[in-house]
Amino acid sequence: MSSDLWSFSINLYAKPGVESACLALQTGGANVCLLLCGLWLEQRGVSCDEQKLQQLKHLAGPWDSTVVQPLRKLRTQWKNLALQDPGLGGLREQVKKLELEAERLLLERLEATVKDWPTGQSLDSAQWLQRLAANAGQANHDALHQLRVAVSDI
Repeated sequence: MSSDLWSFSINLYAKPGVESACLALQTGGANVCLLLCGLWLEQRGVSCDEQKLQQLKHLAGPWDSTVVQPLRKLRTQWKNLALQDPGLGGLREQVKKLELEAERLLLERLEATVKDWPTGQSLDSAQWLQRLAANAGQANHDALHQLRVAVSDI
């Protein structure tokens, strides 16, 4: 198990099927950084409760909506045009790097928030993914299952 959230996330994302599962959940409205954090907390045996969930959502929500989402929207808007314009393609790659950096910073902030939360073999730690996926998880049961399978290999 990776000790820090960023390494855990990179290792998990490299597993077969994880990228497509994350993209499906993201399309359904889930915040992938929160899901990755939830899986990491589950592995560490951190108990899941409403106060902790809200604390993570309160931290991630504004950063996601004001930093990550605008970068993602710009990158997506430029996708087809960048295929025909190498200059725009280069700018799009820079935006993509900024988006990834913004997600890395969010994961670091999430990790800093949970650093003092007790770890162990909590019985309710398996609730993190389901509760953080919320409505996106209902429509993407297979994607959630894929994440659970992939995380068991780490």
